[in-house]
Parts: sequence; structure tokens; C-alpha cells
Amino acid sequence: MSETQTQFITTTEELAALCERLSGEEFVTVDTEFMREKTYYPELCLVQLGGRQEVAVVDAQAAGIDLAPLGALLARPEIVKVFHACRQDVEIFLLLFDAVPVNLFDTQVAAMVAGFGDQVGYDSLVQSLTGGHIDKSHRFSDWSARPLTKAQVEYAAGDVTYLRTVYEKLSARLAVEGRGAWVAQEMAVLAEPDTYRVDPAKAWERLKLRTNNRRQIALVQAIAAWREREAQRINIPRGRLLKDEQIPEIAGLAPETAEALTRARGVSSGFATGKSGASLLVAIAEAKALGDADLPKVERQRDAPRASPALVALLKVLLAAASEQNNVAPRLVAGSEEIEALALDETAPNPILEGWRREMFGEDALRLIRGEIALSTKGKKIKIIELPG
Repeated sequence: MSETQTQFITTTEELAALCERLSGEEFVTVDTEFMREKTYYPELCLVQLGGRQEVAVVDAQAAGIDLAPLGALLARPEIVKVFHACRQDVEIFLLLFDAVPVNLFDTQVAAMVAGFGDQVGYDSLVQSLTGGHIDKSHRFSDWSARPLTKAQVEYAAGDVTYLRTVYEKLSARLAVEGRGAWVAQEMAVLAEPDTYRVDPAKAWERLKLRTNNRRQIALVQAIAAWREREAQRINIPRGRLLKDEQIPEIAGLAPETAEALTRARGVSSGFATGKSGASLLVAIAEAKALGDADLPKVERQRDAPRASPALVALLKVLLAAASEQNNVAPRLVAGSEEIEALALDETAPNPILEGWRREMFGEDALRLIRGEIALSTKGKKIKIIELPG
């Protein structure tokens, strides 16, 4: 791995020449270094690219550099774009080029399908498949600071250098096991732009609320949506605008004036009387003006149907057994919410009942729910027992 010389690209001409050479590759390994501590949107600092014979680190902040050749390379459908844990990298490229890289392959997802466990780390995967070692000494570098040291550039290059062998070995393993189609289904989700776009109207769902009051929830929804839009507008982390715990508190106060807004913990008079505070008060007023028919529908906890905890537990045992037998990470197959939804209503749409998940787990899960099979043990393994019809 160390024999590959790293190129450091700082001009549009160098980048265009690199992308032209890489356009003849079957696959290109890709990674990024970025900063996000002070901004809502990631600030791209470096792009690392690797082909079979060359590795390059592109300085995305070099004066005058135009990244358009990179966008064209990422759009070429005949070239596989190989990432590890690609979501943040793809989000950056979507912001830059208004398009998701075409023909994605995420080695973290592939490793979960290939039996390496839940969300396996890159360094662990490199060690398992290549015997190599990732130097972690520059993991927390300030990638926006210039000039970069030679050690920083070499560290960044290592991410795509080893990734070539990781991709080849994972691909070969998946081909032998006949699981390429499984990975392709997962990549289809990662190829959807909506996977990376935040809907401000749904921002409230990440908060933990302890109320079923519809008026209160409407206010929380409005404030959370306002925070998301305002953080995007001024490009700062949402938590620097308002912390999560401040949102229900402000909703409870339902302030109508800047002075009333300052009574919320952590809200300064400067914020309350400024442009952000004024727009927040508008959002609160609009939520307060909603009629009863327009308030969010909330199902009271005591009235909400609940799945049998015993059935949920049985389905989780079946999932563990199926995952063990197929050497697939259970978390990739189904989450707790999906299992509970299946236990509650096996006729409702559910990812468990689609594609390879249905083949591996969903069909047996349905049979268990219908009482057609039972679970037992044989030695130290879970065994499926067919029950008489």
C-alpha cells in the first residue's frame, strides 16, 4: 500500500487530468475530510480519490479550484464509486453538485451483509481484510487550516488506498455467497437524494416529548421547523441556535413578545430582539392561531394498540437465529420498531417483508406469527419446528 505515491491536487487543471485518467477505471475509491463544528452544512476541505494505480488528495479549498471535473467523474454510471460509511460524504456531493454520485458502493453496508457485524469501523475492516493498520493520529485534525502537513496528506490518502483492497475482497466474498443483489437493494436507498435532505416539518420527531397536548405539540413542531430553517439560512449548527431542551420550554411559554421570549432559559435579549427572535415569534404566533381541526393528531398512549411483548421477543429470537445462520448483522435486517410493527399488524407495509429481508427473515416471521412454526433449541443453536396444519 505504501508504494503508491500520493498526489496533492491544488488546481483545476490537475484535477481535470486526474479525473480523465480515473474515467477509465472500473471503480474509484472516494473519501472526504470536512469540518462541521461551526456550520450547519459541512465545509468540504479535502477529497481523496483512488484508482488501481494512483491515489490523490484534492485540496477543495485551494484558491481558484473548480471541482466540476470531480462532479462529472462521480456522475459516470459505468464507474463504481466506493465509499465507507458514505452518508456524510454523499451529502456533501449532493450539496456541491445537486446530485448523488452514480453507482454507489458502501463497504460498511456490504460488510454488514457479509457478516462483519453492525456498523463495522473502517480500521477494523482494513485490519480484517488487508492486515493493514490505519494511523489514527490525525483523525481530529483541523482540515480547514492551511498549509497541511505531509503527514496529514498521507493520513487522508490512506483512507482510499486501503479501500481498494477492501472493496475487491468484499465484492469477491459477496459474489461467492450470492449476495450482490442484497447490497444493491441497500445502495438504492443511498442513491436517493431524499435520504440526505432534512425536512424541517419533521425536525420535531427527534425530540423526546412528554405531552399529548395537541396545542403544545403544534407549538413544538413549529419551533423545531423554524430552528431547522433558520439554522440552514445562517449556516450554523441547530444546537447553537436553540438547544433541544429549550424547544419544549419555549412552547410552554408560548411567548408573544421579545421580552416574554427572554424568560425562556438561555435566550438572550440580543437573540430575542434580533432577526432570528422576530421570525421565531412569527412562527409561534402562526402555530397559536391554528384551529382545532388543524392541530396534529395524537393518539393517547393508553388507547394506542400495542404488540404482544412476548411475540416481539419471539420474533427477535428468530431474527437473531436467522442472522446467525446467514452471517448477516441483525441490525441491517430489522430494527426494534419494524419488529414491533410486524407483531402488531403483519399486513401493513414493512421493510421486513420486502426483497432479501423477506427471503431471509420475513417469511419465517410471518409463519411464526400465524402459528405455523415454533422455536426450539438443538445443541446451542435455535431450531425451527414445523407445526401440523
